[in-house]
Amino acid sequence: MKYELGTTKELQPQIEERNSRGASLGGKSGAGGNGGNGRRGGGGGGDRRDNGNQMEEEQFVPSKYRIMMWFVLLVIMMTFAGLVSAYIFIAVNKSQEWRPFDLPFAVFVSTVLILASSVTYELARVAINHENQESFRRWLVATTALGGMFIASQLFSWVSLTGRGVYLSSNPYAGFFYVLTATHAFHLIGGIAALGYLVLRAWNPTRNSERLFKRQTAASVVGLYWHSMDGLWLVLFALLAFWK
Repeated sequence: MKYELGTTKELQPQIEERNSRGASLGGKSGAGGNGGNGRRGGGGGGDRRDNGNQMEEEQFVPSKYRIMMWFVLLVIMMTFAGLVSAYIFIAVNKSQEWRPFDLPFAVFVSTVLILASSVTYELARVAINHENQESFRRWLVATTALGGMFIASQLFSWVSLTGRGVYLSSNPYAGFFYVLTATHAFHLIGGIAALGYLVLRAWNPTRNSERLFKRQTAASVVGLYWHSMDGLWLVLFALLAFWK
């Protein structure tokens, strides 16, 4: 009994020392684990912020919108290429039903209006590139008004022809005139809708550089469409007026 009690008293300081070391190591490992988790958690938060920034950057890619616009224009040009090819083929053959007529004066007015609209749109694009938002808005409104006047002049030309007894089924030349001008007017209405969108966005100036950059990109993309419609009309006008 004395030996065992003596042994217990001798071992007790060593046991207490080991227990204190274990507690201190356990505390350090726990703190390290929590710290590691904290760092991992903080890292995860950083990853989430990085992912959020990447998502914001991916949401607006200017080249994507330009490629989409070029695709739309390619489809439109292929459509008109088929119509123009058919027009030229029939015009060259000079069939007996092919009876050209003098174009209404409103067609020449339409040509002047759409050329003027391209000029005003280019002035608007230059203004927004120089961050002159007020001038950009004014020139956009002018371009939209000229586009609306172009559509009105087309309606006047159709009314003038029907008043002269010229209808879609009168002869192939008349049919092509109605089809070509109506198809072009339909696509130009889409351009006027895009202009209206730009006008609404430009109505309130912005100091945000990202929003301003988006407006500059939108002006560039819509400009591709609008100038293409202008060039297409010149081709149609040349065919209808001089290749009869």
